[in-house]
Amino acid sequence: MHYRLRPLIAARQTGNFPRCRARVEKEVIEKAMQGGVWGALIASLLAGLATGLGGVPLLFWRKDVPRRLSDLMLGFAAGVMLAATAFSLLVPALEQGGLIPGVGGVVVGALFLYALDRLVPHVHPALGRQEGLNSTVARVWLLILAITIHNFPEGFSVGVVMGTGDVQAGLGLALAMALQNIPEGLAVAAPLVREGYSKGRALLYAALSGLAEPVAGTLGALAVQSIARVLPWALAFAAGAMLYVVSDEMIPESHREGYEVEATLGFIAGFVVMMALDNAFG
Repeated sequence: MHYRLRPLIAARQTGNFPRCRARVEKEVIEKAMQGGVWGALIASLLAGLATGLGGVPLLFWRKDVPRRLSDLMLGFAAGVMLAATAFSLLVPALEQGGLIPGVGGVVVGALFLYALDRLVPHVHPALGRQEGLNSTVARVWLLILAITIHNFPEGFSVGVVMGTGDVQAGLGLALAMALQNIPEGLAVAAPLVREGYSKGRALLYAALSGLAEPVAGTLGALAVQSIARVLPWALAFAAGAMLYVVSDEMIPESHREGYEVEATLGFIAGFVVMMALDNAFG
């Protein structure tokens, strides 16, 4: 449990909730000013740059990346995201704001990602077909846009947690997002190499796809700093957006080629890793 939330729970039990809530909100703002937007920007930037690391193995891999391995890694990324959604976002949102912000934020976040998925033209690397509105944009940018959509809620979640001033929890979440961004970077770079792009350009494009995270991270920190009461909504919003990505894209893609067992093992491993990170940094 995050230390800043414990007074709220105790206050609910003693009937002194209004005054305690005001005090905790003041503490949140003060800690947000200490951590600041810069902390959110740096943490989410480092997490986003990890997407480029996913393309590094291609520089040393003579043949195409085995689908079994990529599905296992994608399952790992999905497990990390689901555990981060539950432990780092939803639990704090419910503890601080209660059921209405928790449920409302999840619904709004999921609908937001649904709208992006339907409106923004993009190509999923594993599926190879274009989704969203029709566009004449080069295919490489459509691939990058697909991962950019995925990275937005990840960066936003890091920014929200860092914006509260809880640097330790924010860094733990940023580390987890960096770990799951590596297989996403591989998912961008590998199809580009298959389509004839040089390995260097594929690595560059994979890195570029992660630049949405610092933008989203900055927005998340600014939202929390501006209005303390928005914190539980922002946490739940990021959770809903990440849930949509995991369910709509990552799990189906990792099971598409028949390697469900490998993907599931990776999923469990990722979930456990994130659970341990949340316990260590939370």
